[in-house]
Amino acid sequence: MNFIKKLQLSILGLFLASNMQAQTLKTPAPSPLQTIKQNFGLGEIGIEYSRPSAKGRVIYGDVVAFGSIWRTGANGASKITIGEDTKIEGNPIAAGTYALYTMPGKDAWDIMFYKDLTLGGNVGDYKKEDEILRVSVKPTALTQKVETFTINFADITATTCNVELLWDQTRVAFKLTTEIDAKVMKSIETAMAPADKKPYYSAASYYYDNNKDMKQALEWIDKAVELNPKAYWVWHLKAKIQLKLKDAKGAIETAEKSKALALEDKDDAYVKNNDKLIAEAKGMK
Repeated sequence: MNFIKKLQLSILGLFLASNMQAQTLKTPAPSPLQTIKQNFGLGEIGIEYSRPSAKGRVIYGDVVAFGSIWRTGANGASKITIGEDTKIEGNPIAAGTYALYTMPGKDAWDIMFYKDLTLGGNVGDYKKEDEILRVSVKPTALTQKVETFTINFADITATTCNVELLWDQTRVAFKLTTEIDAKVMKSIETAMAPADKKPYYSAASYYYDNNKDMKQALEWIDKAVELNPKAYWVWHLKAKIQLKLKDAKGAIETAEKSKALALEDKDDAYVKNNDKLIAEAKGMK
């Protein structure tokens, strides 16, 4: 074999070796990352965490030791982002992103919101002074086993939300609450200031849902009906407001109009809702 041929083969060998080293073998992550988001109040909550699976192991008291700080998942620490100032288990916490650590126990869990987002699973360097908030909650037993660690949003209302930690046969939840009434009322006041393009329906709906001034709500919904005479959902809200004002006769008449429009649009849900309202109004007479 001549020198040129040997040189060519040598270069080819170096190229193939370099190319093989550069390739990365991709396999499924044993504890895959998940990001979940939930609209809450006037903002949003986001959680990023990795999800280990039980794989036949005893989880709490073994894999996750009682009385020890846990990253609340796998890999790096779980993180929670709160979009607006809120309360957790009645304790105020400012909007921001926090590492979510926990300390599991047989009868109670501590939930810790931590300002250092770089600590990850290195809980040996955990500093109590870097905690923004710590709350204690009680675990409950699940009837069915959850194989893969799961964080979930549950029991959501306009101002409250539970964050659930589910794994094996244990559920732990902490409650978030937010005050939105003052903000919404200010927003309504601002939105109603211009001479046109007022959000009559939305304002009336908020007043109805939150037991505000029903006479004001009726005034606004009448305006909404004028602007949207074929909108059966607007007529239906007017009927609900009239019912709350104890105007059974007016509520029945308005619900009948809403029902007729809903029948034209083949919206069975609103037909049923109007039938229920009419029956309730007739029971008041």
